[in-house]
Amino acid sequence: MASPLKVCIVGSGNWGSAIARIIGSNAQTLQRFATTVKMWVFEENVNGRNLTDIINTDHENVKYLPGYKLPDNVARGITLIKGIDEGPEGLKLISDIIREKMAIDVSVLMGANIANEVAAEKFCETTIGSKIMENGLLFKELLQTPNFRITVVDDADTVELCGALKNIVAVGAGFCDGLRCGDNTKAAVIRLGLMEMIAFAKLFSKDGVVSSATFLESCGVADLITTCYGGRNRRVAEAFAKTGKKLQGPATSAEVYHILKQKGLVDKFPLFGAVYQICFEGKPVQEMISCLQSHPEHL
Repeated sequence: MASPLKVCIVGSGNWGSAIARIIGSNAQTLQRFATTVKMWVFEENVNGRNLTDIINTDHENVKYLPGYKLPDNVARGITLIKGIDEGPEGLKLISDIIREKMAIDVSVLMGANIANEVAAEKFCETTIGSKIMENGLLFKELLQTPNFRITVVDDADTVELCGALKNIVAVGAGFCDGLRCGDNTKAAVIRLGLMEMIAFAKLFSKDGVVSSATFLESCGVADLITTCYGGRNRRVAEAFAKTGKKLQGPATSAEVYHILKQKGLVDKFPLFGAVYQICFEGKPVQEMISCLQSHPEHL
């Protein structure tokens, strides 16, 4: 009989801790996996105690996921990553960086998954994208519960791009909320944002084939809607539009804009461009409405 597979989580934010609850519980009952799940924690001091000591002793991440006990087979804490990077040739996915540095196959997990709701075991769906389906199915076995349902697809690059690009659209949705534009305008932002996400994926996916069906999975339209109504990026953008409070736009917006500019494609992505210009170039927030009015989808 093969030795049980060991599991380690890298990162200890609220999302990493929520996933640790699932993995720690499942690993205790699945013979395929070792019962001790290790977690890498970026060391922090919380009320005079190391966060690692608190997690190991009290089995709770009191800083990032307070109120939810972690199974006692989770020994260390971890960080989960969404986003993209700029490489010498343009777009570089985070999974590519990990793959290059560690020489391993890398799957991705994205979906409409608010960490506190996952930790509270409220029902949700998520998507695993994997270039090697056997590995994707292995992660599904490790992670799936009755209230955390998983679909595995082989369109891994698109799954990962969805998780990064939706944050740009959410900022646009927040601007509309702050301007009190109403639900019709916000629906237009979500639709046009989704169209730009699809167009971007088709241009930049290194796999060459992008399945439109992937955008109908939890990683696509479901995560986009959740983020445009409840995410942090939406909230801070709304506050900026209402009060002029300092706005730190998502790094993904700047990275995407620079990649599009490098390729001479900014004009084909007016919503992405408007979010960047408002966040980083001081354009008035009303520019969001102008970009909707003149969007090429209407021409």
